[in-house]
Amino acid sequence: MIYLRSEEEIALIKISAQVLGKAHAEVAKLIRPGIATKELDKVAETFIKDNGGSPSFLGYNKFPASLCISVNDVVVHGFPSRYEIRDGDIISIDCGVKLNGYHSDSAYTYPVGEVSPAIRKLLARTKESVYMGVEKAIDGNRVGDIGYAIQTYTEKFGYSVVRELVGHGVGEDLHEAPEVPNYGKRGQGPKLREGMILAIEPMINYGKKGVVQERDGWTIRTIDRKPSAHFEHTVAVRKGKAEILTTFEYIEAVTANTSLMVDIQELTAV
Repeated sequence: MIYLRSEEEIALIKISAQVLGKAHAEVAKLIRPGIATKELDKVAETFIKDNGGSPSFLGYNKFPASLCISVNDVVVHGFPSRYEIRDGDIISIDCGVKLNGYHSDSAYTYPVGEVSPAIRKLLARTKESVYMGVEKAIDGNRVGDIGYAIQTYTEKFGYSVVRELVGHGVGEDLHEAPEVPNYGKRGQGPKLREGMILAIEPMINYGKKGVVQERDGWTIRTIDRKPSAHFEHTVAVRKGKAEILTTFEYIEAVTANTSLMVDIQELTAV
């Protein structure tokens, strides 16, 4: 079932999304070479609980952590672990918060230290593709319009769009209908209506589109072991212009003027 949320429900999701954005920022403060990814997970879990929420991912289908932390060629669903971040890594942090009965979901990929210009462009273009998808999340369009916008933009640079993993509806459950692929054809798929809440989350590979799942049943890697980037916003479908409910504002206040910042504006200079 596809739900159309009331203004009161959307306001509650926005409150959840603010806590989520601040939790991301608390994690971003600590991202540096030498820190174990499990330490980042502890910080996020504590912050979310201290602010009245619960981590959406913890225990979801037996997932063991509050964050999905995916490093380099891991696309999504990486486990926090004893792995210590290294200079040159890219680190995707995916997090969800449930507060007042509603979930919000967002992701951001950080370049740590000396990351090559080519991979920094991958991150910036993946981030930009989120907003291209968001532009199409308006009443009267179709889900395929979102995927088409993301796919046509990213593939023109030679990147690949992951097919097996998609965005989704968000609300009282973490994953709701409809599925929101990052590829597609204009004018196809479920019709978008005001009040639908969508997680738009491009997962874009530097190399081939194929992925493999590790034996842990969760971790998804690129088939060619080349890097992958992941950015995500929770969005309300509106008439005329979509409303982004999550925010990168707190992340970018922390990462401004550091190597962790992914600045779309840099693309105009390269």
